[in-house]
Amino acid sequence: MANKRDYYQILGVNRSASESEIKTNYRKLAMKFHPDRNPGDKIAEEKFKEAAEAYEVLRDPQKRSIYDQYGHQGLEGTGFSGFGGFEDIFSSFGDIFEDFFGFSTGRRTRSSRVQKGADLRYDMRLNFMEAAFGKESEIDVEKMEICSECNGSACKPGTHPENCRQCNGTGQVSRTQGFFTVRTTCPHCRGRGQSIPHPCSRCRGNGKVRTSKKVIVKIPGGVDSGSRIRRTGEGEPGAHGGPPGDLYVFIFVEPHEFFQRNDTDIVCQIPISFVQAALGDKIPVPTLNGEKILDIPKGTQPGDLFRFHGEGIPSLRNKGARGDQIVQVAIKTPTSLTKKQESLLREFAKLEEGKLTNKLKNMFSRGSGGMRAAR
Repeated sequence: MANKRDYYQILGVNRSASESEIKTNYRKLAMKFHPDRNPGDKIAEEKFKEAAEAYEVLRDPQKRSIYDQYGHQGLEGTGFSGFGGFEDIFSSFGDIFEDFFGFSTGRRTRSSRVQKGADLRYDMRLNFMEAAFGKESEIDVEKMEICSECNGSACKPGTHPENCRQCNGTGQVSRTQGFFTVRTTCPHCRGRGQSIPHPCSRCRGNGKVRTSKKVIVKIPGGVDSGSRIRRTGEGEPGAHGGPPGDLYVFIFVEPHEFFQRNDTDIVCQIPISFVQAALGDKIPVPTLNGEKILDIPKGTQPGDLFRFHGEGIPSLRNKGARGDQIVQVAIKTPTSLTKKQESLLREFAKLEEGKLTNKLKNMFSRGSGGMRAAR
């Protein structure tokens, strides 16, 4: 997919275009480059296919999100590779062409009504540790399933559907309009091509029933808010023998009271006393895998950072790799002192007297002439 043009450029819209803008621009291109209006024009055919492929991606929020983040290469992971020919396009967009033109294009057949089932969404909330290390969870998914009573036929057991008498089982009625063979959906059977004289009592002639299904979802370690887990075939059943849709589990991670996440690194803040900062110390620090000893060197300053390598979040992109834990020290000044502590600090202050003042004087006296008094 490396040589494909940008989909937004193909449709002539910007990356923030609304669904309505995308549909309107595609309609113009479909009308302009439609093969029935450009017989034998190979360039028009390619532009028609190119526009259809761009619209197929940008009209779908999930495909569009993947494309915006990862481009054409990202779509390869979803199994999308464009359209093989005109029949694929008209099969996918048959209903859309009816919406655009008021009729279908004459290329749609009864077998092209096979449709993939709708995708489903499930929102899952995880705590910080579950997201870091992953988990296996059983969820209840509400969805339509093929009726077990009629096996999806919508007919009462022992009966069969009959061909629609108005369209003779084609699902469409035809008339001629200009250079198009105009076919509209049969108003009697609504495009099914068949009628159900004796509907199934369980699904009431729908062929599907709403049910709750338990689905096992394996969450890999390293997911974050916005991550999606795809369960192929766990969506709604397809129409007319089409494949089922997919289930997308969207992840939301609750914040942690101590750790903060920065990609695969985790950041935390540890309070120490000014004595520990001055003299150095060894202190226990919580990590994702339990406590670890941090060596505080003498003379540590407020905001100094220390790093535990490999103690962060597992990487989703690089199996086996983990980020780091970054520890920031915060030096706490005591708010209440005993008389002895105060006496010792005053003695210490006498020993330090003048050192900071001299440093400041030296800093501002560098260069030509030092500082001059303001007038």
